Amino acid sequence: MSAARRLSAIVTAVGVLTAATLLTGCGEKDDRAGCAWTKTQAPTAEAGSTVVLVDGSASVHVKKAGVRGPDYAQTVDDLLSKQDEHGETVSIGTFGGPAGDVVWTVQERPGDWKKSNDNPGNQELNRQAANDCLRDDLVKAEQERPVDGGTDVLAALAAGAERLSDAKGERHLIVLSDGLSTTGCADLRGAQFGSAQDIKSIVSVCAARGDFSELPRLSGVKVTFVGLGHSAGGQPSADRAQRVWLRTLWTTLCERAGGICDAQDSSVMAESPAPARPGSPGEPVVRYGTGRFRTITLPGAALFDTDSRRLRPGAVPTIIDVAATARTTPSLDRVVVNGYVDPRGGLNNDHELSQARADAVRDVLVGHGVAASRVTAHGLGRSASCPDSEEKAAENMTREQRLQCDRRVDIEIIRK
Repeated sequence: MSAARRLSAIVTAVGVLTAATLLTGCGEKDDRAGCAWTKTQAPTAEAGSTVVLVDGSASVHVKKAGVRGPDYAQTVDDLLSKQDEHGETVSIGTFGGPAGDVVWTVQERPGDWKKSNDNPGNQELNRQAANDCLRDDLVKAEQERPVDGGTDVLAALAAGAERLSDAKGERHLIVLSDGLSTTGCADLRGAQFGSAQDIKSIVSVCAARGDFSELPRLSGVKVTFVGLGHSAGGQPSADRAQRVWLRTLWTTLCERAGGICDAQDSSVMAESPAPARPGSPGEPVVRYGTGRFRTITLPGAALFDTDSRRLRPGAVPTIIDVAATARTTPSLDRVVVNGYVDPRGGLNNDHELSQARADAVRDVLVGHGVAASRVTAHGLGRSASCPDSEEKAAENMTREQRLQCDRRVDIEIIRK
């Protein structure tokens, strides 16, 4: 990206973040001065809407007092003085868990302080009070603790996009996160954080699933990522090259979903040690390429027709991308393909069909450069459980979601 283009993107993001101050994140019983005037004012539709998503996962929360962690409220505060406010309606929420569930601190509050009062002096007081109110609300959002462990940033983006779906005017989505997804198609626990091919494979797997795509619908939404690669002290830490990789990954996924996307490189770390604050329970850890295993899950519904063992033509490019990822994985030991089926085919057909499907995927991997001696295929019949799902999450799945999971193919890329 050119310097001029990057500066333009940063200015845009600054404007969006500053506009967020105009929505005071106040509950109905909140009498703070910055919130009071929003209770009687209708939103200004043409001013646009902003959604701020705050990562609530354990990787951004200080577990042990005396170390530094991300301070998103302070980051926003630094940006407030650089751009005039736009008067947008704003929502603020904390996300976490495999479903990307959002706990909303603020929902669609009006922020047009210029409309709130004709007196310039009063307008300025309203603006300053609204800024203070927003800062408090971001602090509150940072302290929210998700119910479920695991993080799916794409799922959170989908929730933010849904919040903006009926908005008029410009739509902005601010994502305050280290970007470390630990579930879903962009699970980064096995990523090497240095390969362009790995990014291509992740994007391909997330996008090339037809009706089963995990990409959110971001058409026309201006998306700004802040804090990618900046986790709390005591967590595995990203170096500069790994942060660049993360920014490339998330902007690429975002653009593939139709968004107008940018990722800022400014530090979000607090200036002084923070008090301990637990994140979501049972949070997996991303170790920046030190893990031996990487599992890429491909839903069978995107690969095969019902009861068919022949790959759909549209599924082949995705498997080719996975083959390239396996070939370029440092110190590759082996690749294991595990096929599963859903219960609709009958017990007599389970293992035969799942083996045939695993073999079909293996053939594509071998045909595109992965040594045959390193690839094994196993038909495992019916799946006992969905990967990375807890009982509660499985119970909340729709029948179609459960079938997608049951008929999947898992490709394990294993390093020495």
